[in-house]
Amino acid sequence: MDVSSHDVLLVGGGGAGLRAAIAVAELNPKLSVAVVSKVYPMRSHTVSAEGGAAAVIKPGDSLEDHAYDTISGGDWLSDQDAVEAFVKEAPEEMLRLEHWGCPWSREPDGHIAVRPFGGMKKERTWFAADKTGFHMLHALFQTSLKYGAITRYDEWFVSRLLEDDGRVQGAVAIDLMSGKIQAITAKAVILCTGGCGRVFPFTTNANIKNGDGMALAYRAGGPLKDMEFVQYHPTGLPFTGILITEAARAEGGFLLNKDGYRYLQDYDLGKPQPKPVLRSMELGPRDRLSQAFVKEQEKGRTIEGPYGSVVHLDLRHLGEKVINTKLPFVRELCLKYENIDPVKELIPVRPVVHYMMGGVHTDINGATPLRGLFAAGEVACVSINGANRLGSNSLTELLVFGARAGRSAAAFALEPPTPNGRVLAQAEDEKRRLEEQFLRKTGGRESIATLREEMQKTMEKSAGIYRTGAWLAEAAATLRRLQERFRDVAMSDHSRTFNTELTAALELSFMLDVAEAIVQSALNRTESRGSHQRTDFPKRDDGQFLAHSLVFHKKDGTPQVQYLPVTITRWPPAERVYGK
Repeated sequence: MDVSSHDVLLVGGGGAGLRAAIAVAELNPKLSVAVVSKVYPMRSHTVSAEGGAAAVIKPGDSLEDHAYDTISGGDWLSDQDAVEAFVKEAPEEMLRLEHWGCPWSREPDGHIAVRPFGGMKKERTWFAADKTGFHMLHALFQTSLKYGAITRYDEWFVSRLLEDDGRVQGAVAIDLMSGKIQAITAKAVILCTGGCGRVFPFTTNANIKNGDGMALAYRAGGPLKDMEFVQYHPTGLPFTGILITEAARAEGGFLLNKDGYRYLQDYDLGKPQPKPVLRSMELGPRDRLSQAFVKEQEKGRTIEGPYGSVVHLDLRHLGEKVINTKLPFVRELCLKYENIDPVKELIPVRPVVHYMMGGVHTDINGATPLRGLFAAGEVACVSINGANRLGSNSLTELLVFGARAGRSAAAFALEPPTPNGRVLAQAEDEKRRLEEQFLRKTGGRESIATLREEMQKTMEKSAGIYRTGAWLAEAAATLRRLQERFRDVAMSDHSRTFNTELTAALELSFMLDVAEAIVQSALNRTESRGSHQRTDFPKRDDGQFLAHSLVFHKKDGTPQVQYLPVTITRWPPAERVYGK
């Protein structure tokens, strides 16, 4: 088996991964950095983020306001020390990104433009029209090219972490072009692989977001934190799940039911709703807006379409100039995927899975409980997002905690041991597993597509916007059966070059592990908080559940849940409010 060695290995080449790689190179240019990504970095999912990135910049705003909005929006499950560090470093990271070439939208006088975003009391969301992630990723990627110490492994797929005596020392990866299986040893490893939205059938997430990094850490013995908290975005296109950014509502878009009525005025979005209707009600927190959609559906006030129930997003009153200037990508998506022009027509939308508040458990510097393993971005749970992430915090999180994880990993990598024979033996074991169970496998009766579809339907039914103990228990049993059936999966492609069937099988295996972690965490949390809504336990229970769930992978493959107290620094738990 071929072996390559680096000081720091990054798994994932999106926003968090590139920011971490740059941080390592800046801190110590002598360190060798490897960036392994299963897609070319500019195809990472960061590129699809549209609306903006939050950071305090304008007079009248404050770090305390940003922190309080984040903590209240997260229903008091956010670790407040992490939030305070986040809001303090956010403006610094955003200005640094501007210096690296990110073309932030401007006011007529040249100052940075900001827009309102859901759950934020102040306007603090920086944006680059409605292609913010695209421009951020370009700036990060171009900046990374300056550093000769960064080596990229584009279109390589990591199948296993290598660890010995509780210390992660590299990974096994497959070169998708040639099929070569190789060990990449490292003194520190950073996971930046994004979320796992593809465990659900309707999601804004790209096909690459399968929970790879979460499952890698989970199988290596690292706990996953707060996995029960799954965010639905209230405005996805039906069938495709493509996101219609919150910026469309920030610019003044309305949500209408089948009667053309702005139904959100009838629901509690976290504050009293005075009459007449407030312009800001469409910018309530995402979990509350998604829950309101379900209630409208139950009342028979949604519109039935070919891909299920929808409501309408109305941008017509904004006018063509505003849409073309501030929401050009929204118009492009509607024209291409729905044959609808939002300048003249209503946009059909429905809630779709968008973001995972949970992920690999890390401390404030990105370190996991496994020595040598770090994580940042959506794959990680630091936790600033608590039970519900506020829109536009995630892009800034990539920068702040990508940089922190990079600096921590660089410091950790200065005096590590040399990988020993046991680590390389693990790599040989993984190569043998991949070849015997997949590449050379004959027979098998189970279809990858069938198993994946059954998993997704199970998750949508039982772990969606509203949940019950009975549904979750049923889902846990179903997922166990799917794990057993996966052992009999059929493999017809035994080639080496771009074997997409192999990739799909490995991704499904990761998704099944992550799905079990989500369901078991949700089953154990017998309260309602943020995006986790149990109809059989409708109240928030701070006495028992002001705590993070930690789910561990037992030796028999089943999940085991423990709890960790939330860090409270300045803001004691209170009623969750929005807009006061």
